Amino acid sequence: MASSSSTSLFSLILFQALFLHLLAPPSSAALFREYIGAEFTGVRFSDVPVRPGIDFHFILAFAIDYTAAPSPTNGKFNIFWDNQNLSPAAVAAIKRSHPNAKVALSLGGDTVSGQFAYFAPSSVDSWVDNAVASLTSIIKQYHLDGIDVDYEHFQVDPDTFAECIGRLVTRLKSAGVISFASIAPFDDDDVQRHYQALWRKYGKAIDYVNFQFYAYDKGTTVAQFLSHFDEQRSNYRGGKLLASFNTEKDPGGLTPQNGFFRACNTLKKQGKLGGIFVWTADTSKGDGFRYEKQAQSLLLAK
Repeated sequence: MASSSSTSLFSLILFQALFLHLLAPPSSAALFREYIGAEFTGVRFSDVPVRPGIDFHFILAFAIDYTAAPSPTNGKFNIFWDNQNLSPAAVAAIKRSHPNAKVALSLGGDTVSGQFAYFAPSSVDSWVDNAVASLTSIIKQYHLDGIDVDYEHFQVDPDTFAECIGRLVTRLKSAGVISFASIAPFDDDDVQRHYQALWRKYGKAIDYVNFQFYAYDKGTTVAQFLSHFDEQRSNYRGGKLLASFNTEKDPGGLTPQNGFFRACNTLKKQGKLGGIFVWTADTSKGDGFRYEKQAQSLLLAK
């Protein structure tokens, strides 16, 4: 029979293991993510097909530290997604219907009220304090699971961006507010400088890299896509890199019609595919989410 001190130690270790398991991001390779709510087409979570066995992440687009005017607020985030259709009650309902679904919010994006959404902190300390407070409030109100970082325009140097975002993610995770974080860079020199600075210093705090492969030139071939993928695996070494496509009209990059799924099958066989994400449910709705269904089938196939 174990002593009471041994039993207590075992109980503590077991509790810590369970706690870390709850905070850990999904480990399955079958990861599918979809941005939703940026284009106000009336799409609902319940419209989107969610396959059992998939680690499915909805990503609300966007929360931005701007006013509607628009004016920057130094880390005080506001909701800019379609929160009429994508409300706290809707988040709760989709999680009840699909226990494998999680919901995150994305920060920044390209524009706000027709103007570029710049990353423009007054100082690292004040921005981080404001961002932690405002995002914690939104995340708790909506019962969200994670954040995605999609700033695309910058009024600070890469090191300041890295310190602000790195500290934000670290604090939200350490407080148990979020269980995962992702970044969404694309192949632009200035964008890459900022995100790679973040990756070098805080990459261990970032769970997923939602690389915007659809930002490459229209007409990208399968061979070019595979080359781009390997280049970004090198840039974000050790990260869980997702392939991506865009369902808007006339998208760039490699499309599903031109070989995207063939490329993903190759990556999957090579053990490189961290998952697939789509921009965006708002436009996929008009086509019945045909490519979302195909992507999830590919990820689940043995």
